[in-house]
Amino acid sequence: MQEKIFDLTGKVALVTGASKGIGRAIAELYAHVGAKVVVSSRKQEAVDAVVTEIKGKGGNALAVACNVGDASDIQKLIDATLATYGTIDIVVNNAAANPSFGPVVETTESSFDKIIAVNVKGPFELAKKVYPILKAKKSGSVINISSIGGLRPESGLGIYSMSKAALISLSKVMAKEWGDDNIRVNVICPGLIRTKFSEALWSNEKIMHTMMKMLAIKRVGTPEEIAALALYLAADASSYSTGAVFTADGGFTI
Repeated sequence: MQEKIFDLTGKVALVTGASKGIGRAIAELYAHVGAKVVVSSRKQEAVDAVVTEIKGKGGNALAVACNVGDASDIQKLIDATLATYGTIDIVVNNAAANPSFGPVVETTESSFDKIIAVNVKGPFELAKKVYPILKAKKSGSVINISSIGGLRPESGLGIYSMSKAALISLSKVMAKEWGDDNIRVNVICPGLIRTKFSEALWSNEKIMHTMMKMLAIKRVGTPEEIAALALYLAADASSYSTGAVFTADGGFTI
């Protein structure tokens, strides 16, 4: 039993925003421990490249392009997954958008709408559409990737922070409502992780100087460290965890 608590053999995992960074690391780790992984992001060529690498290492993966801000795209993603694998066990809502950096009063309506569509409505629509599949199985894990900005507003990232706070609240609502169906919904709040998405932060010497004063662990995190936490939440190891918010931030929020 103990040696299998992190085994995902036979499970089908759908990961959004999986062409790079945290999403890619999660997809690769899931495949490594036996899951059939649906690698999804906006550009087909990008997800094709990830799937080629996973298959080259002996993993089982499917590439499906999807803009999670588009409900029809989400349905196509689910349909493609079911057509290939027949079911879904794990959903990782990792895709995110932040087209605006600066004060809230300078955020345009179009930027606001995009942030909400991708960061909140997308995870809501995907989880809601997958829910009947998980309910029928009386089993499932939904993992929503939020941010430490969802716990306290980050400078220049006001609307993004707000959207990630909303995702945390949505996760708790789903966890409470879906618990009777043995569907677990949990949240990961990464801190500063070395990804393309956060490059504007970790490549800025002034920002990093300030960050290092606030971090208990004096370095930037890696996508693989977030993937390890996502594996825990997908696997039987976390069978009693739901509605929980896990930080992986080097102690930034202490």
